[in-house]
Amino acid sequence: MVTIHRAHGLRIVIYTDDHEPAHVHVFGDGPAKINLTSPDGRPELVWAKDMKRNEVRRAMAVVIEHQAAFLARWREIHG
Repeated sequence: MVTIHRAHGLRIVIYTDDHEPAHVHVFGDGPAKINLTSPDGRPELVWAKDMKRNEVRRAMAVVIEHQAAFLARWREIHG
């Protein structure tokens, strides 16, 4: 597990032995999984557990803002 970003009390990680599609795991009050691309090209929430709605919105905003950098890190880690 590699922490790739921290913001607003959130920790965003990529697991080194994870699977496609490219995604990140976000940890705040609870965990969430966000795909870095969806059919329309934008990040997509897969699931969130024990996160308040505003924390999910914050997580999505961070991933949207840093989408290109997070995709680059995914490719660096997973080849």
